[in-house]
Amino acid sequence: MILYPAIDLKDGKCVRLLRGEMDKATVFSESPADQASAFENAGFSWLHIVDLNGAFEGRPVNESAVKSILARVKNMQVQLGGGIRNMQMIGDWLNAGVSRVILGTAALRNPVLVKEACRQFPGQIAVGIDAKGGRVAINGWAEVSDQLATDFAKKLEDVGAAAIIYTDINRDGAMEGPNVEETVRLAEEITTPVIASGGMSTLDDIRRYKEVEASGIEGIIIGRALYDGAIKPADALKLC
Repeated sequence: MILYPAIDLKDGKCVRLLRGEMDKATVFSESPADQASAFENAGFSWLHIVDLNGAFEGRPVNESAVKSILARVKNMQVQLGGGIRNMQMIGDWLNAGVSRVILGTAALRNPVLVKEACRQFPGQIAVGIDAKGGRVAINGWAEVSDQLATDFAKKLEDVGAAAIIYTDINRDGAMEGPNVEETVRLAEEITTPVIASGGMSTLDDIRRYKEVEASGIEGIIIGRALYDGAIKPADALKLC
């Protein structure tokens, strides 16, 4: 199982939100590149980055912060989401050194784009499904659609996505534990690997996902728990 430390970017800084609320952001680092380097030195092999401003505005906003991270890390792969809405943006980020691009809002609104991106960049496209009350949220979680998360995941089965990143918004940043049951339910409905996100707060949460890894969950994203020190990188990596 792969652990993905998370860097959420808002106004060029490394922050964590509470349940996706932009006005409830806690700044954890003024230098995202330094934070990424710390994660790399701790032994993580992947990094999860979200351009929060970009997700709301529909275009990349924290480009300089992302590029500073890419310039700093040497042995850690990066997956990036937030405001990436067309093939040009996808290609530009992959050429810049991003290993995997995450499509969220674009995946729901433009399924043809996802299919074409997966065809043109095999193994380098993930789809982010952010759910609130079981329904897909878009535009930086500001809008909840009528689409059920499980139904949307099934529709994506044939496009060739490298992974589906499933986030329970109500758990994200709340340190209340993950929604393991719902994530497992989704993973068992599809064959595409699932990366779980939202609510990770203790090593026991990681153990719970390890116990159901066979359901199709191949990774876990951890944010606030790493910044607050509730989960130590060495302990988490050893467990996985």
